[in-house]
Amino acid sequence: MGILPKSSYYTRDNRQSAALIRARQPYLVKNIFTGIALTTFVISVYAFTIKAVAQDDFSDVQIPDAPEQPPHTPHTGTARAPEQISVRGTK
Repeated sequence: MGILPKSSYYTRDNRQSAALIRARQPYLVKNIFTGIALTTFVISVYAFTIKAVAQDDFSDVQIPDAPEQPPHTPHTGTARAPEQISVRGTK
């Protein structure tokens, strides 16, 4: 049972081999144009969104008063106060 050699488009120092460069060459220009188109689309959607949100005018919206807070009531839970907790061996 022999060991198959590792087939890779990269050299031992992780650089592109000549075969990989030749395989990618026909797609280089198309990939660049696709990247530019996607970047342009994303930037224009972002700019449109910022422009649309900046036009909002909330001056006609009435802001209600803050609700009244109930007076603070002491804790009524079942937990014991720190001075009531005893450590083992002490009271």
